[in-house]
Amino acid sequence: MDVTPMVPADRPLIRAYGDGGFTIQGTRWEGPILLLPDKALPWSVTSMDAFDLDSVQPILDYEPLPEFLLIGCGSAMVQIAPKLRADIRARGLVVDVMDTGAACRTWNVVLGEGRNAAAVLIPV
Repeated sequence: MDVTPMVPADRPLIRAYGDGGFTIQGTRWEGPILLLPDKALPWSVTSMDAFDLDSVQPILDYEPLPEFLLIGCGSAMVQIAPKLRADIRARGLVVDVMDTGAACRTWNVVLGEGRNAAAVLIPV
């Protein structure tokens, strides 16, 4: 039985993750990535210590604004500061923080559902 979500070919489906990067639609990305419903971009944040409001500005500028933001923290989940979470929420994004593996799996389900979401992922 095939359990791969049905996702349009132009969507950035994560096929694999690990060894410091991600495979998205057949392309290997090294390092952290930022995902929008229709594209993947390199992301400059290599640890949750460097995560701040400026680092998600491309998501805040995206039209239409995504419903929520998945944050993949690396090998273990790390909570973000309550003020930062509130600042992101004040700009219209709901935040969901998890380890990167869980964020990758959740991202693929979200794409399969056709939802407007974004993700930032630190590699494992």
